[in-house]
Amino acid sequence: MDVNELARMLFSGISPLVIEGVVDEGGRVVVRARPPKETAVCPVCGASSGRVHGYHWRTVADVPVDSRRVVVRVRVRRLVCPTRGCRQTFREQVPGVLERYQRRTTRLTRQVKAVVKELAGRAGTRLLAILAMGLSRHTALRVLLGIPLPAGRIPRVIGVDDFALRQRHRYATVVIDAETHERIDVLPDRTAGTLEAWLRAHPGVEVVCRDGSTTYAEAIRRALPNAVQVSDRWHVWHNLCEAALDEVKAHSTCWATVLDAPLYDGPRTQTTLERWHQVHGLLDQSVGLLECARRLQLSLNTVKRYARAERPERMLRVPKYRSSLVDPHRDYLRQRRAEVPAVPVQHLFEEIKAFGFTGCLNLLHKYINQGRADADRSHISPRRLARMLLTRPENLKTGARDLLEELTAACPEMTHLATAVRTFSQLLKPQPENADALNLWITQVRTADLPHLHAFTRGLERDRDAAIAAVTLPYSNGPTEGINTKTKRMARQMHGRAGFTLLRHRILLG
Repeated sequence: MDVNELARMLFSGISPLVIEGVVDEGGRVVVRARPPKETAVCPVCGASSGRVHGYHWRTVADVPVDSRRVVVRVRVRRLVCPTRGCRQTFREQVPGVLERYQRRTTRLTRQVKAVVKELAGRAGTRLLAILAMGLSRHTALRVLLGIPLPAGRIPRVIGVDDFALRQRHRYATVVIDAETHERIDVLPDRTAGTLEAWLRAHPGVEVVCRDGSTTYAEAIRRALPNAVQVSDRWHVWHNLCEAALDEVKAHSTCWATVLDAPLYDGPRTQTTLERWHQVHGLLDQSVGLLECARRLQLSLNTVKRYARAERPERMLRVPKYRSSLVDPHRDYLRQRRAEVPAVPVQHLFEEIKAFGFTGCLNLLHKYINQGRADADRSHISPRRLARMLLTRPENLKTGARDLLEELTAACPEMTHLATAVRTFSQLLKPQPENADALNLWITQVRTADLPHLHAFTRGLERDRDAAIAAVTLPYSNGPTEGINTKTKRMARQMHGRAGFTLLRHRILLG
């Protein structure tokens, strides 16, 4: 291959220039070039001119070759404008190769922008240094902030959600297109006034997807009274899961008897029962919840939890046992203790140690003293039972499915709870007829003795229109949550040292 052809191939990105020579200086490659000898257009009046006033050299960086920096030295002409009264001289430009006031070629700038768009300051400069395109972190940030943001458009369906700039101190709001998942804008806080002002300044929104935030709901209601608000299905299901877990805990005395699992019995249990009687004694005297909390020196949420339990037994809980190294040997221990009730624990320890037990003697003592070796079934926690209750039946193993049916049949309330959860899960697939089904579900739940689910239904009633839209319309706030996850990655990448302006720029660039 001819040397000139090779040079043209390597430096095809600056083909509008006439390459006069290439010099290898060891650490870098210097390319000498000039614009083609043609007329240039005056940037002010638009007149063409070929009259040369003078020459000067312009030095710019180009894309590296063979991991070495490339420097392009261009001999640029200064031409005389032929129009009387216009500027006297002007410098010729090479569009697409050299931009005004730039120290890098257009194609190198394009590559630098691609790197800093993903990695921002310090991380971007480290990668660029490896690629022989070294520049400072300040320059990298200037290049990043110089990337133009996408042209703003107002979609018909948007999603809004908040994310933390500083956890528990400062928050911001992201607005996206809920259909195309495109970022629309980032607001500096999560107040109702800010979102309301943005919605008023950007008319055309018809549907807004949000979580259960009353702040966002009020802002949308004031700015767009005719817009459809859609509550996020994931948050609705999450709230139901929390309520179901509380109900499972409240009925521990029912399903624990099926497992022969012991309840807490000690000072903690006595304190719980005493507090229940104290709270309900004040409530019977028509004392308000806030006054009860003040008199008993308890938090308001704690008083509400005691007030919600109609019987003191519903405040009792089964012990929270985690999985133990002794669990694989439980059947053997139960058999040996049935055969020889007075067998010493030390002997049992030596026997199961021969079977592969790697724990200590104190762990075995604690396991036996807690009664876990004598139960017919291994103990499960309320959270594990709630997880089984909230899992699709087809995803459960046969043994777990049979155990769940036995536990939910322990009392009528647990049976009603299982039915309510399965019925509500069918509403998570949006369909037009789900509106009537949701109203029927709320009515049926209120007939059962499930106070925690009653609180959940009251939340649905307060936001009924958004809840109905969530189970009937295909829109969701999931894409907004996904963008928030990516935003957390950006914030960690910049170690919290970037300001809101930079973070907003990176979010909108995607």
